[in-house]
Amino acid sequence: MRQRLKIARHPAVVRTATRFALIVGPILVMINHGDTIIAGDMTTIDWLKSALTMLVPYTVSTLSSISAYMSCQLGRD
Repeated sequence: MRQRLKIARHPAVVRTATRFALIVGPILVMINHGDTIIAGDMTTIDWLKSALTMLVPYTVSTLSSISAYMSCQLGRD
């Protein structure tokens, strides 16, 4: 578990995950909440859900990076 957290905090992993979140996150927010954003009917809960939606691509990218790194390490052993 410590190794996974160390990988997740690595600057290259954080940078890549952040880029994915900034590109994919707004797309997901518009898919899921675009109609209420355009209508101006967003509630506090909707904004919270949108923020959580932005975390999805960050999390997926980070988990993928951890998995890829660990697979490479297993191949070297």
